[in-house]
Amino acid sequence: MYKHILIATDGSELAGKGVTHGLELAKGLGATVTFVHVTEPFPALAWGGAMAGYVVGDELVYYEESARKYAREVLEKCKTDADALGVSAKVLHIENKTPAEAILDTAGAESCDLIVMASHGRRGLGRLVLGSQTAEVVSLTEIPVLVVR
Repeated sequence: MYKHILIATDGSELAGKGVTHGLELAKGLGATVTFVHVTEPFPALAWGGAMAGYVVGDELVYYEESARKYAREVLEKCKTDADALGVSAKVLHIENKTPAEAILDTAGAESCDLIVMASHGRRGLGRLVLGSQTAEVVSLTEIPVLVVR
């Protein structure tokens, strides 16, 4: 059925449920996995204010270094979990993109035939204001998406 599963994770507890579910599915199907973690661009609002070029430059460096460290930790855990189950997996850290854009691009580039990701379950006004990366992926992709809650 599915041969190559993309599992998106932000390292949260809920995303961990998606990782676990995706890995169990991959193991059962004999599928390979690509894990993806996305770091969004540095917030544009941080560029304003006096002395912005000097202060923000340091903050940007700190943001990028911290994001890379966090991504490395998240993805190493995913790879360890995959290895423990005997699932062939690779990891990707995508920087400076929105999660939905990076997930869709990666799924296409890696020829994945299923995307597994968590939904943060926002409802009502919170969903409208904050948006939903999961909803965006579901609405724009041409391949199946398994949403884990």
